[in-house]
Amino acid sequence: MNSKIYIYQQENWPKFIWDINELSDLLAEVRNKQGRLIGKMEALGFDLQNEAHLEILTSDILKTNEIEGIVLNKEEVRSSVARRLGIDIGGLPPINRNIEGIVDMMFDATGNFDKALTKKRLFDWHFALFPLGRSGMYQIIVGNWRDDSTGPMQVVSGAMGKEKVHYQAPPASVIDKEMTIFLDWFNEKENIDLVLKASIAHLWFITLHPFADGNGRIARAVTDMLLARSDGLPQRFYSMSAQIQRERKSYYEILEKTQKEKLDITEWIIWFLKTLEQAIVNSEETLALVIKKHKFWTTYGTSIKNERQKKILNKLLDDFTGYLTTSKWAKIAKCSQDTALRDIQDLIDKGILIKSNSGGRSTKYELKDE
Repeated sequence: MNSKIYIYQQENWPKFIWDINELSDLLAEVRNKQGRLIGKMEALGFDLQNEAHLEILTSDILKTNEIEGIVLNKEEVRSSVARRLGIDIGGLPPINRNIEGIVDMMFDATGNFDKALTKKRLFDWHFALFPLGRSGMYQIIVGNWRDDSTGPMQVVSGAMGKEKVHYQAPPASVIDKEMTIFLDWFNEKENIDLVLKASIAHLWFITLHPFADGNGRIARAVTDMLLARSDGLPQRFYSMSAQIQRERKSYYEILEKTQKEKLDITEWIIWFLKTLEQAIVNSEETLALVIKKHKFWTTYGTSIKNERQKKILNKLLDDFTGYLTTSKWAKIAKCSQDTALRDIQDLIDKGILIKSNSGGRSTKYELKDE
């Protein structure tokens, strides 16, 4: 095997290089879009900013876990984020300890973006991700670097016996020294654009893979921390993790390619900047949804006191699929069909719902504003 197959085995590691001439136009465009989005958000006022932050951070937390194949309950994540923001979204589900820990990590990373990133802080994040000290069925080292007691840290795919090793991380014996170098670089105020720094930090952390598990999620939290610094705001108005999840295949491909090449990471940075640019563009959809919901509740909020109605209306405004019927209402609101029909009729009387023109045996309803 080539003794220098991986980037961290190169002679000048970790002195990354890149071609600024190739990057400058793209970086300028990303920065321009970033600035326009922040300006637009600042013009909306505190309440709408908070609601946009709620939607984006909820998406960020859901998607950074989905990248790793972990599906969280959206309502639980949203309610956990809402609690911290002091937003009343009604009918909050019970607290899930694992979700609370993940939300804690993200709030610390972005809410305290101006504080130093330290070994202790990273260990605290790791504890937050794995409060029971287990990853699925397996007990893992939590709140400390990995020890490689079960073998080298590898990124593997394929069925048992036919595994393909995509990447092998540095040995555990060098992690403390390597992470000290990384943290010193992360915390120094060098003359480098913070968006560029975010792209480098993401690659560097993932390459070291310092923990037994959770490296991808912590790397993306580190990235969000630097992006928050670049925005100069603790609120998140775009989600890098959501865009990475959409481009998950190319994400893993570019990581593997970069980790098996020399120290020139221009191609990786281009991928990162294009992904970030698309994340900012896609945030416009979220912003439009937030404004729509805000307008709706400003208009009708005082006339709706029923918690069941609030819950269903929020779903209709957010991510409801298909048509609303009395049976769907009863199932979601956990009530009888007679109660569901009374709830619906009340909203029709108030001019909020109307009967849909679509066919079918069941009567269907939709928002009048739609």
